Amino acid sequence: MEVQPEHSGEIKRLRRCINDLVSLLALSAIWSGGDPSQVLHTLVDALMRMLNLDLVCVRATNPGGGAPIEIVRIAQLQGPTPPPREIFETLSHSLQDSSRKLPPSLRSLIGKVDVSIVAVPLGLHGEFGVIIAAAQRTDFPQQTETLLLNVAANQAFIGLQEARLRSRQKRISDELDQRVTQRTAELGAANAELQLQVGLLQDLPVSAWTLKPDGTPDFVNRVWLEFSGQTLEFVRSHPEAWMTAVHPDDREAASRVFWEGVRSGQGFAIETRSLRARDGVYRWHLQQAVALRDAEGKVLKFVGTTTDIDNQKRAEEPLRARELNLRRVIDAIPTLAWCNLPDGPNEFLNKGWHEYTGLSPEESHGWGWQTAFHPDDLPPLMEKWKKMLVSGEPDEIEARLRRHDGVYRWFLIRAQALRDESGKILRWYGTSTDIEDRKRAEQALAASERNLRLIINTMPALAWSARPDGSAEFLGQRWLNYTGMTAAEAQDWGWVKAFHPGDVDRIIVYWRSILVSGEPGEIEARLRQFDGTYRWFLIRANPLRDESGEIVKWYGTNTDIDDRKRAEEQLRNAQSELARVMRVMTMGQLTASIAHEVNQPLSGILTNASTCLRMLDANPPNLEGARETARRTIRDGHRASDVIARLRTLYSKKEPAVEPMDLNEVAREVTALSATEIQRNGVILRQEFADDLPAALGDRVQLQQVILNLLRNATDAMSAINDRPRELLVRTELDEGNRVRLSVKDSGVGLTPQAADKIFEAFYTTKTDGMGVGLSISRSIVEAHQGRLWATRNDGPGSTFSFSIPCVREGLAQAEIRVNHADPSTDAA
Repeated sequence: MEVQPEHSGEIKRLRRCINDLVSLLALSAIWSGGDPSQVLHTLVDALMRMLNLDLVCVRATNPGGGAPIEIVRIAQLQGPTPPPREIFETLSHSLQDSSRKLPPSLRSLIGKVDVSIVAVPLGLHGEFGVIIAAAQRTDFPQQTETLLLNVAANQAFIGLQEARLRSRQKRISDELDQRVTQRTAELGAANAELQLQVGLLQDLPVSAWTLKPDGTPDFVNRVWLEFSGQTLEFVRSHPEAWMTAVHPDDREAASRVFWEGVRSGQGFAIETRSLRARDGVYRWHLQQAVALRDAEGKVLKFVGTTTDIDNQKRAEEPLRARELNLRRVIDAIPTLAWCNLPDGPNEFLNKGWHEYTGLSPEESHGWGWQTAFHPDDLPPLMEKWKKMLVSGEPDEIEARLRRHDGVYRWFLIRAQALRDESGKILRWYGTSTDIEDRKRAEQALAASERNLRLIINTMPALAWSARPDGSAEFLGQRWLNYTGMTAAEAQDWGWVKAFHPGDVDRIIVYWRSILVSGEPGEIEARLRQFDGTYRWFLIRANPLRDESGEIVKWYGTNTDIDDRKRAEEQLRNAQSELARVMRVMTMGQLTASIAHEVNQPLSGILTNASTCLRMLDANPPNLEGARETARRTIRDGHRASDVIARLRTLYSKKEPAVEPMDLNEVAREVTALSATEIQRNGVILRQEFADDLPAALGDRVQLQQVILNLLRNATDAMSAINDRPRELLVRTELDEGNRVRLSVKDSGVGLTPQAADKIFEAFYTTKTDGMGVGLSISRSIVEAHQGRLWATRNDGPGSTFSFSIPCVREGLAQAEIRVNHADPSTDAA
């Protein structure tokens, strides 16, 4: 069949391509035994010829290491040809990353010539480098040219691999030759050293010997031969000749350990009793051997020693006995005890620990004890344990430990380090104490406290608690809502800011006094509401004590008494007015006494004045007598003035004034005012005033009113008595509890049991013309002075009325005596 002209050119190209492929495949024969540079040069020349290229560049890794191989072939290009380095720089984007996927071809300038460039990787991923071919033809590369380039790259890759393998084989061969030479020298040196060591073993002052790798003895020094009585020939001829000197009870265990150490190549250490030939005595020896190896780790010999440790073992026997006894004691301790090594793992757990957890010593040894703890508690437990190991300080932690039946219970775990004389930690000793019941009690207590807080917050009072030192620990929600303060603001001593500035010092003094005494107490003060207004509160506090009597906490309440205070103030004003009315009424009854008291000094004044005039009218005038008469006149005038002043004070309407005063003097003034009436009623007045009586603290006029009322009542009680003397005794004395007492004793009709219960009630009276308010007012006055007024029946006729009030003592704050009135200028209204 005739070939068409249009196909003849294609057939020629295919034939040429096949010929070129054959030529490329034949290159491997040319490359055999060649180096990488030769392979690449041959490849570049073939490609330039076959593909009619203008440029071929190759960059390949060097199989022998070092810098990469770079080859450039350039045909005659039009215009000046740039140097190879410049061409590589132009094509650097292809040479720098030959593994990336490149386009089939691209156009680039080489000098001033525009060429088509194709890059083909050497190796599957370009690990050996890249081949770059360039031609000025615009149709470059054709399909056959691409095929030839890929085949050429594959052939070059195979040639480079073979060159790399040859290079590696040569390198390995050289290294083996060097190692054989070096090993030969080392073995020679080792053999010489071994001979030297064997010679040294002969002169050691302990039993020394060597074994072959199979355990056969090949050397025993003189010390062993003398001890055992054996000969070197006997030892060498019997692999276990040394065993004949070992105590029969130790032979089985010693043989097992010996052969295990030989077969494993790790050596061994055995404690056995060996027979001393000269006296037939068995002594304890430590027999230990280590392996002597060559550079490759192969066992050459076992070198060992036999050391007499009989004295040490005998010294350890009492120690072991004591240790055994200590373990028995620890096992008997009614708690879980344990011992850990300095770096943390467990060494010993007592019998109680194993019985509780159900874990055997093997299961819990080392770090196995961790499995007994609750998974949630183990991380914080280990964190605490690590910190203790670092610090070396004792500490404790709570965690749940699993019982043998699977139940977890809370334990308190404490650990303490045992140190030697230098301070180095030898062991950690610790105990694990069951606190499950305590934890349950704490939980119940916490629940109770929550319930208590709920109750406290719903109480119709402001509740709080304080620490033994007086600082606030808890303030109820009602307290916080009332004052508008937060819990943080009121904590410790911040609560003081909620009280009226005028009351703060008084509260602190009183609060500290009951903290010292430990007794319950109460005080009244003004508390600021959240809107800034102040109201009066009654503050009560009671201590809570433990079983030993120590105060563990203070509990208290603040009760609003502002309305009561205002009512009391109104009542006090009414009582004060009523008392003044009573004093005025009393004036009518004392008019005669007053007239008599004033009349005497007035009569003396008139008489003295007349006498003075007569002495002045005499001739000559009696000046000295007139002066003396004038002095008596002045004296009587002062007497009259004093009487009027006392009466005005007694019956005037004044605010009470609290001050120290002499109760004896107060009583004398009252009895002086009442003396005339007492005499007119035929009453015999006796006074027994105590010497060195401490000063009382109170209002002078109010107390005079009380004494005057008691004197009048006593006088009235004896008005109908005619069969016995009417005797009235006024006595003062020191009372218990830093108080002073005044008593008025009469010999009248006395008190009936019914009257004794009601006599101090308002408007109750035993008199036909009485109002029944005198004793009630007197009692209010005394109680306002923090005192007490009471009545008792005498052993004989009559009764005794007494009152007792505090006296002035060192450290007593005036604020502690609450006289029953308030300062209107500071009232919270």
